[in-house]
Amino acid sequence: MTGTARELEPSILRAYDIRGLVGQNLRVDDAFAIGRAFATISAARLGRQPKLCVAYDGRLSSPDLEEALVKGLAKSGADVVRAGLGPTPMLYYAVTALGRDGGVMVTGSHNPPEFNGFKLTLCGLPFWDQDIQSLGRAIADGNLAEGHGTASEVSVERDYVARVAAEYRSKVPLSVAWDAGNGAAGEVIRSLVNFLPGQHIVLNSKIDGTFPSHHPDPTVAENLNQLISAVMEHSCDLGVGFDGDGDRIGVVDNKGKIIWGDQLLTLYAIDLLQELPGSTIIADVKSSLVFFEQVTSHGGNPVMWCTGHSPIKSKMTELKAPLAGEMSGHIFFADRYYGYDDAIYAAVRLLDLVARSGCSLATLHDQLPTTFHTPELRFPCDDGLKFKVVDLVRESLEGLQGIEVNSIDGVRVTTPDGWWLLRASNTQPVLVARCEAEDEDGLARLKAMLKEQLGCCGFVAPVF
Repeated sequence: MTGTARELEPSILRAYDIRGLVGQNLRVDDAFAIGRAFATISAARLGRQPKLCVAYDGRLSSPDLEEALVKGLAKSGADVVRAGLGPTPMLYYAVTALGRDGGVMVTGSHNPPEFNGFKLTLCGLPFWDQDIQSLGRAIADGNLAEGHGTASEVSVERDYVARVAAEYRSKVPLSVAWDAGNGAAGEVIRSLVNFLPGQHIVLNSKIDGTFPSHHPDPTVAENLNQLISAVMEHSCDLGVGFDGDGDRIGVVDNKGKIIWGDQLLTLYAIDLLQELPGSTIIADVKSSLVFFEQVTSHGGNPVMWCTGHSPIKSKMTELKAPLAGEMSGHIFFADRYYGYDDAIYAAVRLLDLVARSGCSLATLHDQLPTTFHTPELRFPCDDGLKFKVVDLVRESLEGLQGIEVNSIDGVRVTTPDGWWLLRASNTQPVLVARCEAEDEDGLARLKAMLKEQLGCCGFVAPVF
């Protein structure tokens, strides 16, 4: 074991992945070191030379980071297949289809253009949390394997598109608007629609790391305005949008109304439970009470779990759950698929669900119980402060009568009016909040309680 010891900026070693500002706390040399460390750890766990896949998104910095990463992996003995430019789920598919031990995706996900990073997987599981910290320590110690790895190029895009398209089991033609958001899913979407019946309007399919059309985050309503306009202009059955690396989905129904991630998961769950009664289905802590009630009433077993693609995937494996999802639009199918978050696959499953239902997506959504709720609220808060604020709120709630506090991920507080949530984001310097009640007055009381708790900690929330 040899190597030059260096320190990665601690702030880039996130809970679920590695992510930073390119040229500031994340540099090309860091990518090389990350490659060496990941190959070293992989070899130690496998007891042999690791076989890995690498792919990258459309950000301007991604090609250089990918090249340095591959050199680092090979320097420490890995056999590397380079799958090229594409969405994160295509990297996951490559790992599965090619029988590789793991993989690394170079991506900044839904962050602004100046960000980039790495999502890692090993032995069929996310490489996250303490795994990422161990990678940082290996780099700091310089305890890195020396080897003579190899690198080759293989394209799986055609096979991936065919696999995803095969999930459209109906022959009913639909009219669909697709917004790739100039992200890494653009080429795949253009290919995919050729396999699907109906009329397809594809927006912003040119991969452009400056994201000229709008920010690539479909969980923010304003980023779906162009998609909504296309749905209404072309009288589409629905519209689908994607984040920068294609693992998060945003959906608009035929009336131009946004279907949020937990609502979408509820529709998937109801449909799945018809074929797999009694299934365990997982939702993150931000999800609506409607999901939990609907899964129960349709004979399923709902489980609330921590937010984040890595903990959700790990919990799915533990519980053998065929479906899971998050408010943020990560949807995970292990039913007829591989258990990772794939927004493109989820989109095709949704099209098939709507076609088989015989009614519109708006009708399906309107059949769900109505609640009064906020969207996902995001308050800017320094990375060094956000967890402290949540801890202070949790402490202030201890002993209060008439409430129930769930601390599985932040604080989810249930009152007679409904519930509210406060948690620290693991990917951005923000606090995340949400409230849901059965009526408007209850929602107002929940929002007031949340504001009061934040104020007691000295944190002034923006108006919401």
